Amino acid sequence: MTSSSDAVSGTDAGRLDPVDEIVVVGTGFVGLPLALLLAERGKRVVGVDIDENLVDAINDGTLNLDERRLQALLDSEQVNENLIARTTPTDGDAFVISVPTPLAEKTKSPELAHVRGAVESILPYLESGDLINVESTIPPLTCEQVVVPLLEDAGFAVGEDVQLAHSPERILPGNVFDEIVHNDRVIGGVDDASRRRAAMIYEPFLEGEIYYTDLLSAELCKLLENTYRDINIAIANEFALIGDALDVNMKDVIDLANHHPRVDILTPGIGVGGHCLPVDPWFLNEATPEYADLITTARRINERMPEVTAKKVRRAVADLSDPRILALGATYKPDTYDLRNSAAITVVEDLTADGYDVVHYDRYAEEVTYDDLPSLIERESPDVVLQLVPHGESVAELDELRPSLEAEGIRVLQFGTGNPVDPEPGS
Repeated sequence: MTSSSDAVSGTDAGRLDPVDEIVVVGTGFVGLPLALLLAERGKRVVGVDIDENLVDAINDGTLNLDERRLQALLDSEQVNENLIARTTPTDGDAFVISVPTPLAEKTKSPELAHVRGAVESILPYLESGDLINVESTIPPLTCEQVVVPLLEDAGFAVGEDVQLAHSPERILPGNVFDEIVHNDRVIGGVDDASRRRAAMIYEPFLEGEIYYTDLLSAELCKLLENTYRDINIAIANEFALIGDALDVNMKDVIDLANHHPRVDILTPGIGVGGHCLPVDPWFLNEATPEYADLITTARRINERMPEVTAKKVRRAVADLSDPRILALGATYKPDTYDLRNSAAITVVEDLTADGYDVVHYDRYAEEVTYDDLPSLIERESPDVVLQLVPHGESVAELDELRPSLEAEGIRVLQFGTGNPVDPEPGS
């Protein structure tokens, strides 16, 4: 691990107290991998979660993780010795807040109840000299306007009695181990000592660089990263809709445009999912709505794509009487297991609400998994096989099966392999 030059002027922080006992509040997609890596590197770690079943599964070793390398960590002797899960916090040198910040469904406003609750839960265990490091993705000024007042109301002078830092995660489901180890870290702090001491949490395993900054800049950095990507996908989706109106396969045109040395248009799709892109841009809108016109427009374009997709499916099966549809792919992107904010699920919900008979499966999603596609098709007897998420293995299987399926009168519709908004056979 190497450190870059500071984004703010740093001074010699002097000797910092060690960080040997770490309490990770929230052991989900982000918190659990961090807890596992720290425990594997010899830190004494307490993982805190309100889900009693998850706590029990971590402690008795029965938790099944979707990534082989994370599972190996969970099963290792070192982790078993150093990690314990609880439903309530305990004492520690550092407290990492790793809980979600969801959106209110109607207003798109961030709900900070989880962050507040996590901070409040550690207050009885905080002592002078402790560090609080927020990993949760949060709206701008959350540390200053929410976390700091909670600490001060409990009698702690932030920056004097306790240290406060914010280090937003950068991980991708399906590749969590590599990303948490190799991705660079941005760490903001209320002061230089807070920043430097928060870095000590990650130093045992981090191979990326660390960039130091202030709390607000760290909050904004994560939001800008994901908003930038969301906007890029939105312009690709809008191009696809323009191509559809002009009867042109815009994917081919995008491929041609990307031969320009300074153009890199992303791939259009049925929508944008996951835990970051559909959520984080709204945090910026909440903070400064008068300056978020492009951000919110892009978000609404991407939110519209599942509706466009469902409409295309309805048109493609309009000549069939009460078709039974086998939908393949429920995750938010190909070749991952994450179902959060999945556009494919929204498409299936829309079709089902319209009265279509839809059964939904995904080879990577435990809740709706299947072992063998030919056996699944035989069991479900569909009139239509609808590929919503182009998992590599599923695409290959479906391409091989297509001639026999069509010979049996089963219609095959595929998104993600041809024209992005045209699922017609042969697209």
